[in-house]
Amino acid sequence: MAGTLTISTLSDGTNSTSSTNCIQGSAKAWVNFNGVTTATIRGSYNVSSVTRTGTGQYTVNFTTSMVNANYSLVGTTTNDSRTLSINSQATSNCTVRTTNSSAALEDESIVCLVILSS
Repeated sequence: MAGTLTISTLSDGTNSTSSTNCIQGSAKAWVNFNGVTTATIRGSYNVSSVTRTGTGQYTVNFTTSMVNANYSLVGTTTNDSRTLSINSQATSNCTVRTTNSSAALEDESIVCLVILSS
């Protein structure tokens, strides 16, 4: 039997917040993957797969699409001299690129992304 539970405020007895903060302030997807040779997911939420489309280029596919393509994406890699950039955003996926200090595409052994959306 399916149903809907409506809650306006969540509380642990000391702190409280509106349910809107939980719904709109939560990560809608996240992933930690090895981007060398073939993309291998170590851990994720709402990410069905990651595909390495070329050196330092990855497509992250969402299990459940975002409500629109205006989400925020935050990411990091293992090497602080590397840059992670968003190449494109769609409701069903996003593509990111990792480059070295010379701006050349380069694979990363650890790539972490968090997607925030309403």
